[in-house]
Amino acid sequence: ADKQQAPETITIQSSLWTQLTKGPVNFSHKKHAEEYKTACTECHHIYKDGKNVWTEADPVKKCQECHTEATVQMEKKLPPDQQKLNLKLAFHNNCQECHKKYKKEHADSKAPVTCSGCHPKGGEDK
Repeated sequence: ADKQQAPETITIQSSLWTQLTKGPVNFSHKKHAEEYKTACTECHHIYKDGKNVWTEADPVKKCQECHTEATVQMEKKLPPDQQKLNLKLAFHNNCQECHKKYKKEHADSKAPVTCSGCHPKGGEDK
């Protein structure tokens, strides 16, 4: 999982969802890794006994390989074990929570926290 091999930009979308309610997210891996100095383990994870044991020597998997629960409406009403597996919650909890925390610490930050801040307009299925 060498940073040099990581794509500059990753389009976050999933084949789990047959219809999109929002456009896919274009995520700048390069900016997060190099410019923002985000630790790899902020996003990449393998949990054992409640601890993230992922290392850069481990393979990078698509989120949907483990987060296989595809509910996109009322996902917060799912039982807790299903919420952990929910792909939408995995994306939103990881990205939004980090952005919100960063904005609290850096008031001038442009880290997006709204739907349209990450999801481009017009990307959803008609």
